Amino acid sequence: MNYEQAMEYIHAVQWAGHKPGLTRTRTLLAALGDPHKKLQFVHVAGTNGKGSTAAMLAAVLQAAGYTTGLFTSPFLEQFAERMQVNGQPIPDTELAAACETLQPCIAAMDDQPTEFELVTAAAMLWFQRRGCDIVVLEVGLGGRLDATNVIGAPACAVITNIGLDHTEILGDTLAQIAREKAGILKPGTCAVSYPQTAEVRAVLHETCARLDIPLTEADADAIEPLRDSVDGQTFSYRGAVYDLPLLGRHQLRNAAVALETVAALRTRGLRRCAGRRGSRCCGARRGSCSTAGTTRSARRRWRTILRAISPAGASRCSWVCSRTRTIPI
Repeated sequence: MNYEQAMEYIHAVQWAGHKPGLTRTRTLLAALGDPHKKLQFVHVAGTNGKGSTAAMLAAVLQAAGYTTGLFTSPFLEQFAERMQVNGQPIPDTELAAACETLQPCIAAMDDQPTEFELVTAAAMLWFQRRGCDIVVLEVGLGGRLDATNVIGAPACAVITNIGLDHTEILGDTLAQIAREKAGILKPGTCAVSYPQTAEVRAVLHETCARLDIPLTEADADAIEPLRDSVDGQTFSYRGAVYDLPLLGRHQLRNAAVALETVAALRTRGLRRCAGRRGSRCCGARRGSCSTAGTTRSARRRWRTILRAISPAGASRCSWVCSRTRTIPI
């Protein structure tokens, strides 16, 4: 199977539509040897800000020396952007190889998967083949019954801004939608949340209390805008100053969520980086912060996202190494 055949296979009409439930994805992944069970995740759900928050987190983890997967939807310029390792979209040949592996497994299923379930399984297989240390996994729709929710307890579950979305599927109140999004919360994980409305906060607090998991909320009052121009903005959060090239006050809150997630990961028994490649820092190659990605647009987005979570005036790699530590695998 080549790339064109793989894309035709992925977009085939028989996979069209939305069918909630996890059974099909679990069946398909089981036929593949359960690659997701060999991976560690940061799971990201919400209505707004999922993509930018997930990209910020992936940038931090890669800069800290980890082989980092990123699964998002939809894509900006090309389909392959939906699954990336260290900022690089899946190569055409590897996407075709993953689909070729999936094909007989799907043919043996009585209940055929949807396109999103197929793509999710392909991504899990590719991340496992690439030996990812950690995968930042963005939910497609909702949370509780989304195909990505086949994973066990993630290293951290992140809830971005929740609003009214897909009301015909998720419910027509914020509380109902919040319960669906909170479906990614599982015993054994920790949770980080965007500053939510009172209605949503109540649902998240109740869910975390019932599951006995810690919940950290980004503090909107701790965000102090310092400078705002067409080039971006500078702000302080919990005593540290950051440069953010992204525009909009909401991006300050998304950045705070990413920062709180890094802090939450650090409290879960995280150890100082031993230097995977023999360097004194975590092992990120010199210059990798500004050269990740295979295309000019990918490199531009990477620089933007990484700058978004770097303190003003700080060395990007050294800050990530000293502040992030390592993720236990």
